[in-house]
Parts: sequence; C-alpha cells; structure tokens
Amino acid sequence: MFAIAPPVFDGENYQAWPVKMAAYMEGSDLWEAIEQDYEVASLPDNPTMNQIRYHKERTTSKAKARSCLYAAVSPTIFTRIMRLDFAKEIWDFLKVEYEGNEKVRSMELLNLMREFERQ
Repeated sequence: MFAIAPPVFDGENYQAWPVKMAAYMEGSDLWEAIEQDYEVASLPDNPTMNQIRYHKERTTSKAKARSCLYAAVSPTIFTRIMRLDFAKEIWDFLKVEYEGNEKVRSMELLNLMREFERQ
C-alpha cells in the first residue's frame, strides 16, 4: 500500500483545502478527532486491558490528527498554529482566519471589477 501526502495549505484557495483535507483525514481514520472533538477520559483505577487499549486509541488518534494538520500547512502558517494544542482548535482557527479573508478578498475583487467597468 502507498502513502498519500496530505494536501498542503499555503494560504491560497482555502475553500478547496478543507474539502480535500477532510477527505484525506477520513481516509486516514482521523476525521472523528476534529468532527466530534471528543474528550479523552482519564483511566480509572485498575483499568481493564480494553479500557487501556481504548484510551490509547483515542489519545493517539487526537495526536495524529494534530500532527496531520501540522504537516498539511506551509511553514508560515505552521508558525501561527503551533501554539494550538488540539486538532479541532487548529481546524477552527484556520477556518476563521482564511475563510473570512477569502470572502473579503472576493468582495473586494467584485467591487474593484464594478468600479473598473463603470470607468
């Protein structure tokens, strides 16, 4: 089996990146860590092997999702998200930061085109 690299976001074309990234993370069985943003409960005293295994799976999945997002952004964007501890925090930060910016840019472009057409 071959490994597919995650789509790298460099600050451009945000609308396409989360669609590609969500599909990539679903295929890697990591999307649940973002979509459900679950808490990993502490292990009880004297846990069973199943409890230990489940705890490790959930903890590892959250860490892998965060790592995947770190790998899926340019170095410049990484420096802006490296302080965030959870994959869901990273996902939401990028959405707020870049989805809004592209909408603003699109509106500015439309306004400039209209202004140009009037002249």
